[in-house]
Amino acid sequence: MQGTPDVAVLRLGHRPGRDERTTTHVGLTARALGADRVVLADAASSRSETIVDITDRFGGPFAVETTDEPKHLLREWDGTIVHLTMYGLPIQETEAEIRERFERGSELLVVVGAEKVPFEVYEHADYNVAVTNQPHSEIASLAVFLDRLFEGDELDREWRDADRVVVPEEVGKRVEKT
Repeated sequence: MQGTPDVAVLRLGHRPGRDERTTTHVGLTARALGADRVVLADAASSRSETIVDITDRFGGPFAVETTDEPKHLLREWDGTIVHLTMYGLPIQETEAEIRERFERGSELLVVVGAEKVPFEVYEHADYNVAVTNQPHSEIASLAVFLDRLFEGDELDREWRDADRVVVPEEVGKRVEKT
C-alpha cells in the first residue's frame, strides 16, 4: 500500500504433496489483500513460480522471495512480528495496537505456519494472534488479519503493469487484456 511500511508474509513450513494449493493460496491472498511480498521458506519455495505468474498477469507490485533460513529472518527482523496461530490472543484484543505500530512506521512480518510451528516462532513473535481459537485455515487467518490491518482499504488497491484485468459483472466472468 502506498506510503506505508512494508508488510511481508512468511510462509513457514510446507508439506510437499499436501500443501501445494495452500501455500500458493497464502501467497495469492497476501498479494490480493495488501501485503508487499511473501517469503516462502524451504520446501515452500517450489510454489513461487505460480505466484509470480499471477502477479505478472494481474499486476503488482508484489514480490516473491525464498529463504533456506527462516529462523534467521525471524531473529533479524527489524520491525513487528505477528504470528497467526489459533493459540494466540484474540485478534480483536490485539489489532488496534498492531495497526498503531504499523502506522507509526514499523515494518510488519506476518508468520503463517503449515506443519507444527517451532516454539522459537512463538518466542520471537511480538504478537501471537488468533483469528479464532478453533481449528481453521491459515489462508482465512491471513485474509482476516490483513483486512483488519488495512481496515478494508486494500480492497480498493490499484494494480500496475497488469496484462489482464477482471471486469466485475453481476453475472458471468469477464477478463480483458490490458
